[in-house]
Amino acid sequence: MGAGATVWLTGLSGSGKSTIAVAVQALLAGTGRVSVVLDGDDLREGLNADLGFSPEDRAENVRRVGEVALLLARHGLVTLAPVISPYASGREAVRRRHAGHGVGFLEVHVATPLEECERRDAKGHYARARSGELPAFTGVSDPYEIPARPGLTLDTSGRDVEECAAEVLRALEPLLGRHAVADRL
Repeated sequence: MGAGATVWLTGLSGSGKSTIAVAVQALLAGTGRVSVVLDGDDLREGLNADLGFSPEDRAENVRRVGEVALLLARHGLVTLAPVISPYASGREAVRRRHAGHGVGFLEVHVATPLEECERRDAKGHYARARSGELPAFTGVSDPYEIPARPGLTLDTSGRDVEECAAEVLRALEPLLGRHAVADRL
């Protein structure tokens, strides 16, 4: 099956993390690579349903997603984890766990500006946060710590999702071996 890796997509709600992850998954499928998307929203409905949004619960959410991502990547899958993961310490802990097991880890900062994320907000979360209905909402009333040294930074404003996905795939190539991905596209 070959080496697996984790692509950790971090950014504000509405930045495009999940959309990019699904597009990368489709590109990988075209190369014969097996991948899985560990969407933060989906995981909060099941595996992490017992967690709230306190700093401690957010940290535990990231830790759990990181452990599942590591487990799957150790078995040869490319794990795509679109998770807000607002704190640098949590993302760094996930990176260290992967490094400790010799598993590739690519942090992608989906750096779409807050104004664009609010414009895209189909669920109305930002409006509810601004009205005080959603306390401790990342980017509005709770912090988001911008990655200091991500493997890739993407601003999705005005960009085609396929273009962003291809950029992620190019950044992923060194972790999987160039011929494992690019030559099949």
